[in-house]
Formats: sequence, C-alpha cells, structure tokens
Amino acid sequence: MKERAVEGESLVVRLDGTFDVSAAQGVLKALQDAPEGTEIYVDLARVREFQDHAVATFAEALVRTSHNVSVRGLRQHQYRMLRYLGVKTSALDPGLAPRPGPALAPESM
Repeated sequence: MKERAVEGESLVVRLDGTFDVSAAQGVLKALQDAPEGTEIYVDLARVREFQDHAVATFAEALVRTSHNVSVRGLRQHQYRMLRYLGVKTSALDPGLAPRPGPALAPESM
C-alpha cells in the first residue's frame, strides 16, 4: 500500500507491506510527477520485506532525480545497498528533516 500526502512544497510517500519492484516504480513515478523544487520524503518504516532488486531500482531513481529526497525506515542491509549504489548518505535520513541537494553521491566516493 502506498500513501501520498502533499504538504505545501513537499511530498510524503509512505509505503508498507512488501517493497517490491512495483512499489519502487510507484516511487519513481511520484518523483517524476512532482513539480520542480518539491521536497520529497519517502517513509519506508512500515515496510516489512524489502526485495533487493526493488532497492536497486529505487537507488537508480534516487541517483537520477533532481529533487531533494529524504528516505527513512531503512534497515541496515538496504541502507548499505543504497550507499553502494551511489546514493548520498545525507539522503538516507532516519528522520524526516529536509536535506539540501539531490541524492546523487559525489564522484569522489
């Protein structure tokens, strides 16, 4: 299940259940559909199962977006996967505080 809430110039996407490729593609669509300059918060705290392929799809979406995105609710394995796949750790926020800049990791990492 995916829940989306728009608050001013921010979008909160909350997911629960299984984070599969379909869920990752839903988040990708939300990123693509959000107006330029929107702060986006992805809350995965209620997800009980993560599929690795979906996490890789999600990482690609985070790296490619120009939006400021914060992600919370990751388990250690998913956190490490996203870091290895080039997502900046500042985007992988345990809370929902805004983070500056896009989610692309610097090339020096």
